[in-house]
Amino acid sequence: MSRVGKKPVTLPKGVEVKVDGNTVRVKGPKGELTRTFAPPIKIELSDGHIQVSRPSDAPSVRALHGTTRALIQNMVTGVSHGFSKSLVVEGVGYRAEMKGKQLVMALGYSHPVPVEPPPGITFAVDEKAKTITISGVDREMVGQVAADIRSWRPPEPYKGKGLRYAGERIRRKAGKAGKAG
Repeated sequence: MSRVGKKPVTLPKGVEVKVDGNTVRVKGPKGELTRTFAPPIKIELSDGHIQVSRPSDAPSVRALHGTTRALIQNMVTGVSHGFSKSLVVEGVGYRAEMKGKQLVMALGYSHPVPVEPPPGITFAVDEKAKTITISGVDREMVGQVAADIRSWRPPEPYKGKGLRYAGERIRRKAGKAGKAG
């Protein structure tokens, strides 16, 4: 049995859940999320808990058990607390700023890089323009938007310039050795 899948998902105050077959709709103070899960997994709502169970021990069904429970937990956490990821801008002349809701970055290209936030995602930039915070209720969307922004200028291993996740360690390389002689 999946250790993750066996645990019930506890619903905090202010979060409403509707289960319609394999479609789960979660509504909370931060927003609303809906997701349809694979048919063999059974999702039940009872007195403030969501229980996920599986009908058999077939490998394909076992793989879905813990995943389904984790996705439902992420939905509940997202609508109650929200998710956020931070990117650090490193490099001479590299910076980020907000123009309305749009994020505009200077990343060493001949032009500024504008990024329009998808629905449900918000950007924030600190006053020194060195940290970008991406936040929203959908964990998957927050991570994907952060990865898309990071892909504009991933950190390079020699000087460490580029966009990196907060807390990410970049493996540094030595560079060219001086001429011996």
